[in-house]
Amino acid sequence: MPSELDRKFDAVLAAVTGPGGRVTLGKDAEGRTIVTNLPPTLPGLFDIFCMLHGATTAVIADGERLTFAEVNAEATRLAKALVGGWGIAKGDRVAIAMRNCPAWIVSYIAVVKAGGIATLVNGWWQPDELRHGIALAEPRLVLADAPRAQRLQATGLSVETVTLPIERPVGEAIAPLLARGGDEAELPVVSEEDDATILFTSGSTGLAKGALSTHRAVTTGVYTYGMSLMTLLGIMESEGRPPANPPRTLVNVPLFHVTGEVPVLLNSFVIGRGMVLMSKWDPGEALRLIQDEKVTYFVGVPTMSLELMQHPDRDKYDLSTLTDIAAGGAARPVAHVKRLQEAFRTAQPALGYGLTETNAVGCGNFWQNYADKPASTGRPHRPMVEMAILGEGNRHLPRGETGEIAIRSAANIRGYWRDPESTAAAFTADGYLKTGDVGYLDEDDYLFIVDRKKDIIIRGGENISCQEVEAAIYSHPSISEASVFGMPDERLGEVPAAVIYCEDDRCLDQEGVTEFLKDRLSAFKLPARVWVHHEPLPKLGTGKIDKKVLRERYQAQAG
Repeated sequence: MPSELDRKFDAVLAAVTGPGGRVTLGKDAEGRTIVTNLPPTLPGLFDIFCMLHGATTAVIADGERLTFAEVNAEATRLAKALVGGWGIAKGDRVAIAMRNCPAWIVSYIAVVKAGGIATLVNGWWQPDELRHGIALAEPRLVLADAPRAQRLQATGLSVETVTLPIERPVGEAIAPLLARGGDEAELPVVSEEDDATILFTSGSTGLAKGALSTHRAVTTGVYTYGMSLMTLLGIMESEGRPPANPPRTLVNVPLFHVTGEVPVLLNSFVIGRGMVLMSKWDPGEALRLIQDEKVTYFVGVPTMSLELMQHPDRDKYDLSTLTDIAAGGAARPVAHVKRLQEAFRTAQPALGYGLTETNAVGCGNFWQNYADKPASTGRPHRPMVEMAILGEGNRHLPRGETGEIAIRSAANIRGYWRDPESTAAAFTADGYLKTGDVGYLDEDDYLFIVDRKKDIIIRGGENISCQEVEAAIYSHPSISEASVFGMPDERLGEVPAAVIYCEDDRCLDQEGVTEFLKDRLSAFKLPARVWVHHEPLPKLGTGKIDKKVLRERYQAQAG
């Protein structure tokens, strides 16, 4: 039975998208739901919403403050320089390789206004990874900060690169690009079916692929999140508790990641939300910025909110403006939901599920619904998302059955850049993107993710969910981080192994973990080996635990 909050959400969403509502819906040529009364391209999105929110502070970084109007003006000036001074034409890839900074945002807007394809380079990449990504995308131009330019040089690739002094105010930071002139250049007309962005999929399990999106796909992703926030705002207003502070988000995730790009950056333009940029993740600095800049919204991988909870100085800061602590990119341990509610009394936890390939759309779980079903990633983003659970031969399975999760949406990527085989393998004949995640939908349409297809341990013919074992380990109060993976076994093929990190001196050894888990998991799911890691587990650039590094390190120790 739908919860009371679900019923309210559906009623307000129907008003937002119904006759006389703020959002008008239609269908594209493939029958997928789209927004028809908002700009279908990124240049149109920036121009319209920067005009609507012109005087509002858009970006705060290192003492610099820019309004939406100022950001758009700088970006338009740079777009003309890219076209007139640098010869960028429609369809040219322009790579952005920088840490979070105002110049990153202005460069992104300028590239899409110039008709280029904004190619978002993973800022954590080292030369070998960078060599692959740049060689794949073949950008016409790379806009880089000094450290990334140095790494690019180390690749040995010959690609035109402009190093920007991003530590300077944005006008000075982009001056090397403006120096070629082009002030009078005409910007091209961009259509919704033109290519807009290339984001790289995680390279933790192999060479990164370039996920290519059209303008329509990216804007659909943005408007999906915008509609959800409009609906939640409507619920708050109907209950007589409108927001006490203007919206402001801490940009603590990298902008090259789909979470940073779509629900954080681009959605902030739509709703007029100020963005407080962090150049790198630091939980202590995050607490200070939340207090000093009156941040209302926080989103990051679950390890980030955990570090906020654990920080010894947390109670020294006034965090009362914070109303939402969202997570995405990885599963949040169920035990953390209650801890978040206790640690941040004014903020409500939320969880999102989406992929690079879906421009971050998929499902959302929030407020009391999340507290009631903390193991779920929530309901699909209706009406923009159609979700299916696939069985053998891509057959759609009924509710309650477990299979591969698939998403059909106008926000889905066009395909993988110059990789038709991977593109064909990713989509079903009826247009669903296969996520590679395994899960099921319950009777209320809530999605429960069981595991990654490739992250299942097969022990003597028995399937073991890594996430299930990790969740059980996380339920111990002394264990802060855990990673479970398969370890080769001569007799059984593979067996589960675990690496744990504890935030206090009451950590468990292998015998203690086994004793703790034996009543929580079947015997065949118990880790055959447990290692205690004496510092936080290594993370990928996105903030996820780097399971590949841990697996290689500890399998080598096991011999």
